Amino acid sequence: MTATYDVKRQLKGCYAPRNTDWELVDVPELTFVAVDGQGDPNTSAGYRRSVEALYTVAYTVKFTSKRELGRDFVVGPLEGLWWADDMDDFLSRRKDNWRWRLLINVPSWITPGLIDDARRTALAKKGLPAIEDVRAETLHEGTAAQVLHVGSYDAETAILTRLHRDYLPANDLRETGSHHEIYLSDPRRTDPARLRTVLRQPVETRTEGA
Repeated sequence: MTATYDVKRQLKGCYAPRNTDWELVDVPELTFVAVDGQGDPNTSAGYRRSVEALYTVAYTVKFTSKRELGRDFVVGPLEGLWWADDMDDFLSRRKDNWRWRLLINVPSWITPGLIDDARRTALAKKGLPAIEDVRAETLHEGTAAQVLHVGSYDAETAILTRLHRDYLPANDLRETGSHHEIYLSDPRRTDPARLRTVLRQPVETRTEGA
């Protein structure tokens, strides 16, 4: 029987890091189910609907893969790409101006067509309008600065400031993609001080982008 795919086991360096200060990792090309939106994740009804829709499609994909392909996988943790038109809005936590792309990893054998079929199936069963916006996404971040943050989401400011003001300049690096977070803890069941979040920023050397 084929082993069950689990991205946290398959890519421990990217999904189960232990370093609590910034280090470089190489992130391979990965496949996701994804949905886009904007606004404060703490207050936006659209954010909550998008999370629900994303998980609904991800589990539909899982069950379809197991039934039709004989291949099973563990649904990955929720992830998010975050940005703002003005980066100061991001660093200062003005969340109403944030834009986001929510992601859940699926194995490489999951095709965009299978995800589209699962989306239609999930929409017919659940009737959640946000499911219409879920799609397949491929992401290849390559070289990235990464750290395991333990603590509340709002306590990320200090370590992100260190990344942009200290770590990147000291290592002659610059950003090449969106800020990426991987949520290893369930905030509904975890004390904020114990939340474990992977923070990731794709980078390149300044000479590469010259």
